Amino acid sequence: MNIILVSNNMAKAKTLSILQVSMIVFALVMLPVLFMLMFIVPQEPSAQKGVKSLIPHHLRFSFNNPQKHLDAYAVQLGEMQARMMRLDAQSERLAKLAGDKKSVRSDKAEPSVSPKPNYSPTSSLNHPVLANPIVNASIGANQGGPLVQSAPLSEAELQTKIADLMAQIELKTEYLSDIEAKLLQQSVLKNALPNSSPVDAAFNSSSFGWRLDPFNGSKAFHEGLDFTAATGTAIYAAAGGIVSTAEQTPDYGKIVKIDHGSGLETRYAHASKLLVSVGQRVAKGQVIAEVGSTGRSTGPHLHYEIRLNGNPLDPRKYLSASR
Repeated sequence: MNIILVSNNMAKAKTLSILQVSMIVFALVMLPVLFMLMFIVPQEPSAQKGVKSLIPHHLRFSFNNPQKHLDAYAVQLGEMQARMMRLDAQSERLAKLAGDKKSVRSDKAEPSVSPKPNYSPTSSLNHPVLANPIVNASIGANQGGPLVQSAPLSEAELQTKIADLMAQIELKTEYLSDIEAKLLQQSVLKNALPNSSPVDAAFNSSSFGWRLDPFNGSKAFHEGLDFTAATGTAIYAAAGGIVSTAEQTPDYGKIVKIDHGSGLETRYAHASKLLVSVGQRVAKGQVIAEVGSTGRSTGPHLHYEIRLNGNPLDPRKYLSASR
């Protein structure tokens, strides 16, 4: 079956097949439906779109998937827990440096004691309530009043509160690091502290601490300070000591570790060439290696660490102006 169209404006008649007619009818029917869906389906508010753009890339998730909500918050809570554990460890180190034994928590927990009733000297123990301390302890002051519930937090407000808490933890960590550095500089270890620059180059001031890993983009704690320098630049011992390690590892690349005594250790990683051997005594300022990009590295630089009993210290607190 064919439909023949005839018009004075056409030079000849035009024939339409059944298939062409069906497609035209279908398009005419679907067009109003699409317009209706555009108005019926709710659109995402522009304010919420702006909030999403502020969320870090590794925490962007679908706002329509509750499980992804939980996963993203679990990542943030895990990071906060790790930071708090580092703060606790740092507090214990400070307590030992200050000689405060009371602040070091005992592993044995004391049994909890239930509150005892508060008897007045003139009260009568024959009173049925006072005669039974258990009943008396369970009875509190009369309470009441209208219920005023707090409004639930929005997605943006929750993200803001988590960010504020992270910032507070960061400030406390910086404060404790300053106190730790001052205590060490006044302790018996002051003469052994590595307080000179290990290389004649500037360091990345934000490289120590929590940062985005340059390889996988996730949050990770960077335990050292990075000095960007050309390959072959001399690396100096920040303090005198004995070389405990001179080897190549998958992460650090070619690395030198120097033991300065009393639990103090410095590490010099990603070197292109090692100039010392294990057991060798080195002096402060002695050349021990050359800058490179071995191991887990994005380019030529020195990764420098200071550790006390295995715990990383912020090298920025101990560097002096001159080598």
